[in-house]
Amino acid sequence: MRAVLVIGIGMGAPDGLTFRAVEALGQADVFFLLDKSEGAGDLVTARQALIARFGKPSHRVVRAPSPKRAPAPLDTARKTYEGAVADWHDARAHLLAGLIATELAEDETGALLVWGDPMLYDSTLRVLERAQGQADFNIEVFPGVTALQMLCAAHAIPLNAIGEEVALTTGRNVAAATPQARAFAVLLDDGSGLAALMARGFDGHIWWGANLGTAGEVLLAGRLGEVGPAIPEARARVKAARGWVMDVWLARVAPGGPG
Repeated sequence: MRAVLVIGIGMGAPDGLTFRAVEALGQADVFFLLDKSEGAGDLVTARQALIARFGKPSHRVVRAPSPKRAPAPLDTARKTYEGAVADWHDARAHLLAGLIATELAEDETGALLVWGDPMLYDSTLRVLERAQGQADFNIEVFPGVTALQMLCAAHAIPLNAIGEEVALTTGRNVAAATPQARAFAVLLDDGSGLAALMARGFDGHIWWGANLGTAGEVLLAGRLGEVGPAIPEARARVKAARGWVMDVWLARVAPGGPG
C-alpha cells in the first residue's frame, strides 16, 4: 500500500534534524514539494539540500504550485477566515491526492517535508486526512524541532514558570484580545498582534526571535514597553535581507501584574 511520510525538518539545517527524520528521508521514493512561490529561494534550497544529502539515490522529486489561500472574506464560500482556510485545505488535499495517485506506485513511499514540527500550526496532517478520502495511502509522522523550542533554547529560558500554564496562540487572536493566561506563546504574527498588545499597554516581559537556528537569527528580550518598538524594525530588516521572515515570541505578565 502507498505510504506518505510527514517529516519535521526544524529550520532545515542538517544538524537540526532528528536521527529518525534522517532515516525517513532515506526511505522515500518520491518527495512532494509544493511551491508557494513566497519569494524565499533559500527555503526551497534548504529542502532540496536535505533531499540530495539524505535521500536514497533512486529518489524522485515532484514539484507542483501550491494553491493560494483566498484573503477572507473575499472569494470564499463561507466568507470567513475559517472558510477561507477550509477552502484552501480542500484545494491542497485535491492536489496531493492526485499527485499521490499518479506519482506513487502501490508499493512506493512518498514524503512531505514540514518546517518545524507537523503538529504545531501546520496544515499538512489535516490536508492529508482530507486527501485520504480521494486516494488510498497510509500516513506516518516523524517529529521535528519547533520554533518555540528554539526560541526558549536561544534565550536560555524555560517555557513556563513553576506551576504556570502557557497559552499557545496566534497573532490574529492576540490582535483581537489579550490572552488571559499569565504566559502566552505567539506564532503566525504578522506584527498586528504585537502592535495591539503594545497599544493596550501590556507591561510584561517578551522574548522574541526571528529565523531561529539560521545564520540570520535575531533575538530581542525585555519589558515590552522597552523593546517592543525595536521588534517591528528588526523584523523588517530580517525580511529585507533574506526575503522571508519566520518569528515567534513568548510573553509573560510581570510579577504582581493583573492576571
